[in-house]
Amino acid sequence: MTLATLSEVLQPALAGGYAVAGLVTLGWEDMRAYVAAAEAEGQPVILQAGPSCRAHTPLPILGKMFRHLAEQASVPVVAHLDHGYTFEECKIALDSGFTSLMYDGSRKELRQNIDETAAIAQMAHAAGISCEGEIGFVGYSGGEGSNGTDPQEAAVFARESGVDAMAISVGNVHLQQDKEGGLDEARIAAIQALTQLPLVIHGGSGVPVEQRRKLARSTAICKFNIGTELRMAFGSALRTAVNADPDRFDRVTILKETLEPVEEAARRVLRGMR
Repeated sequence: MTLATLSEVLQPALAGGYAVAGLVTLGWEDMRAYVAAAEAEGQPVILQAGPSCRAHTPLPILGKMFRHLAEQASVPVVAHLDHGYTFEECKIALDSGFTSLMYDGSRKELRQNIDETAAIAQMAHAAGISCEGEIGFVGYSGGEGSNGTDPQEAAVFARESGVDAMAISVGNVHLQQDKEGGLDEARIAAIQALTQLPLVIHGGSGVPVEQRRKLARSTAICKFNIGTELRMAFGSALRTAVNADPDRFDRVTILKETLEPVEEAARRVLRGMR
């Protein structure tokens, strides 16, 4: 069994100068492909259940799916709650077998974010699992704008929240479909100078691959969350499979044809972390 906590994969990454991919899952087909990709590349992987995934499949089911894949895997697999918005939701994830909780209080004022995140971190640590928090707000392509992380606030958050990893807003944007943007390396350096925590980039699909690799090797960024580019690979593979034979109707037969393209897309992501 290679089920791991977030700290168990990020601390070696911090020491070794590489990053671990947090891959956003939506269902069995993609999470299975992600683990196969991680095994093929010989790298750990973080399976992430975000809000849209949880709206489709209940947390207790997702926990069992993640743990089943981890038990069969030859590489460390983290079962991670992504963007948990309430204490109750995080508690359900913990009780469902998740090994890492990400509490998102980034829309709240600093003191409230620290206090609420600290309560989640304390609960997680008491159960022997990890906690990720977010300071500064990472916006959405075509939606809410970002609020960049203030380095001084990040230092206070890191010190007082008790988290094992800290997500920051440094030019990254959720749901970005191209890689024409880039991260603010000066802000990253200012944050890193004030804390020893592993840093996390949400919205990693919009970060150029070479910058991902550079920052993984040279900074405390140890985790890039990748969702959009993998969803695009799944959607393209699914369209190809459906259009290949209009008379086919069996969903299992059709969905099987997404495995190889999504696995290859995930392997490309993993290779860009080192």
